[in-house]
Amino acid sequence: MGARKKPELLPGTLEMLILRTLTVQSLHGYGIARRIEQTSGDLLSLNYGTLYPALLKLEQEGSISSAWGLSENNRRAKFYKLTRAGRKQLARETQEWEQTTAILARFLSLSEESV
Repeated sequence: MGARKKPELLPGTLEMLILRTLTVQSLHGYGIARRIEQTSGDLLSLNYGTLYPALLKLEQEGSISSAWGLSENNRRAKFYKLTRAGRKQLARETQEWEQTTAILARFLSLSEESV
């Protein structure tokens, strides 16, 4: 049996996952990607070609800030942290996703006769 294909992220979810990941601690890009992959139980695999543009967008919007520092292996790395605006954005987006998933759950739980 072949390896299962990892699911694609829905549009707009990567930013929310980044913001949620940064609520715990400041991390560099690779650390953010690894934490998201680990938290998903390795069901998600992040493409660095989409991660860094998302980080740049969040920084330009003021949701995260960055500063240069040293990584665990003494390499220069850009560390990202959540801002107050980012916490507000995360709260808003979390509420929107909870509403969306509740609506979808209602439809998915319907029997065929109910539709």
